[in-house]
Amino acid sequence: MGGGFRVLHLVRPFLSFLPEVQNADRKIPFREKVIYTVISLFIFLVCSQLPLYGIHSTTGADPFYWMRVILASSRGTVMELGITPIVTSGLVMQLLAGSKIIEVDNNVREDRALLNGAQKLLGILIAVGEAVAYVLSGMYGSVSQLGVGNAILIIVQLCFAGIIVICLDELLQKGYGLGSGISLFIATNICENIIWKAFSPTTINSGRGAEFEGAVIALFHLLITRTDKVRALREAFYRQNLPNVTNLLATVLIFLIVIYFQGFRVVLPVRSKNARGQQGSYPIKL
Repeated sequence: MGGGFRVLHLVRPFLSFLPEVQNADRKIPFREKVIYTVISLFIFLVCSQLPLYGIHSTTGADPFYWMRVILASSRGTVMELGITPIVTSGLVMQLLAGSKIIEVDNNVREDRALLNGAQKLLGILIAVGEAVAYVLSGMYGSVSQLGVGNAILIIVQLCFAGIIVICLDELLQKGYGLGSGISLFIATNICENIIWKAFSPTTINSGRGAEFEGAVIALFHLLITRTDKVRALREAFYRQNLPNVTNLLATVLIFLIVIYFQGFRVVLPVRSKNARGQQGSYPIKL
């Protein structure tokens, strides 16, 4: 028994307390996988729109604005942490296992269970640490303004949401759903942002009167309300500080280019040096 195994064995007492999704005891039909995936994404979207109870304010600069897309997080909501606990714990455990700091034999079922439990436990601890850091840093207002009760309540909400994300990701990875939970959550968050910025009915006063936030709705609103249609089109396509039609078309174009290049496949001919006349092909997708 090596030192690495002793490190993993430290997780064993916590396994009974960690939430776990049981492996499927039968082959899950495709229709059920779709249902599980839709339910998981629905829970994620609800958490992304559910505001945190007890916060004082979320105004001001957002230090994680440019990272929220890839972290699948939404500011001021229960899904504030996004997939950060899962990704961070996974990277740390893979680094420790790959560098042989902890020894893991993937052929042993107990080692796989202990590694999975260690990653899950680390993810929960990271969620707790991030929640405490968010509250103490004053992201939702100073602790004196929030009060001790509200501060603890915010931490509990963020930690509970982190556990939900971990369970949903495990549910999809164990064959109940389609694809990886992390990839689906990121894709869902990106699609949600695109749809919201295209069709948001929220009005914002930009100094030139109330304007719709959604680019498509703003386009039709400007065409209907403005007498100068050319100027209305120019404003809808190039308006500043708000989503415009040019941004939307550029996003759609990038999506189409990525989808087009994903369809490319290069077939490399492979020949054997030992057996003459024996050859095959090796397809490579871009």
